[in-house]
Amino acid sequence: MNGPLSGIRVIDLSAVVSGPMAAGILADQGADVIKVEPPGGDMSRHVGPAKGDISALFMAINRGKRSIALDLKAPAARAVVEALARDADVLIENFRPGTMARLGLAYEHLKALNPRLVYLSISGFGQSGPYAHGRVYDYVIQAASGFADAHGDAATAEPRLLPTLLCDKLTALTASQAICAALHARHASGEGQKIELSMLDASVAFLWPEAMYNHGFLEEAPAPMPEFGANQKLWQCRDGWFAGMMPQNDEFAAFCRGFGRPELAEDARFATMDGRRRHYQELRAILEPIALQQDVGPFVDRLVREGAPVGRVNDKASLAGDAQVIHNQTVSRYPMADVGTVQLARAAALFGATPNPTQLQAPHVGQHSREVLRQLGRDDAEIDALFATRAVC
Repeated sequence: MNGPLSGIRVIDLSAVVSGPMAAGILADQGADVIKVEPPGGDMSRHVGPAKGDISALFMAINRGKRSIALDLKAPAARAVVEALARDADVLIENFRPGTMARLGLAYEHLKALNPRLVYLSISGFGQSGPYAHGRVYDYVIQAASGFADAHGDAATAEPRLLPTLLCDKLTALTASQAICAALHARHASGEGQKIELSMLDASVAFLWPEAMYNHGFLEEAPAPMPEFGANQKLWQCRDGWFAGMMPQNDEFAAFCRGFGRPELAEDARFATMDGRRRHYQELRAILEPIALQQDVGPFVDRLVREGAPVGRVNDKASLAGDAQVIHNQTVSRYPMADVGTVQLARAAALFGATPNPTQLQAPHVGQHSREVLRQLGRDDAEIDALFATRAVC
């Protein structure tokens, strides 16, 4: 397999989204990822529309991996994980704290087998602490991290959940970057290391810069500013919606020209960014009726030509048909075995010298169990015995 991570082997013991997506990013960039699943398969195989044991969610974050199904309660299955870890570069797990130790697969044990191993443990709240052993999913972390409050209803102050797995996915991004940093450190030292990453910590760090800017200074704090984005909302046209963001005066002037009201840029109420914040409702009252008389496509084009930072709202059904998405080849369509033609977002980063692999396939549960065991040196009799005892499926 080509890609910048070609030659890196990853053992993915994680489940659902945060860990699997982190491993999936590495697979997208050329790593050989072996997904270790329980006998019934990863829960994400059953989330959303599916064909057989491959759901749309599962294939988006597990493409390019090989699957081996192991019952980790069986000593023989744990021995397979040990064998995999001996020759791996990275291991990813997101069990509840203490589970890997109870299975006999703690970092210290696997480090003794392979000192070069980078071992990433993802948890919800951390490996210790008052919340550490609670069950965690994305919405729990959206609440605890401040996201639900930051994205609440400005009018009612009611907190709101975002209807996406935001915290899972940003944890995955953080995890994949941390793994690459640890691999770089290993290049210098020759030693692997353990990485601990909680969804809470990743989410707070991601949220902090603008959502918490009123809480950064502790001594002689400046006067609080309006919450970032508190006044922002979409603009409605007669056949669609668009977003605009004009923090700089020249951008606001371009916006006003696009609306046919260039004089508003010189209005004392709106001449500065702070003034536009304070008089936002007055500005909306002037411009909203104009927007409602426009067709969104030509109107957005006009605003863009004037130099205003605006973008049309794409609905999910038509996103893949957006002109820039098509130009960028952001979405790929290709055949996936036993599933038919699928469309998936490609890996976002484009590498000039080491291009990412394309048309990656998502595995069925245990599809590669025998293949992986043979690579570990097990003969057919040993493999058949593992299947017979259900240690391997």
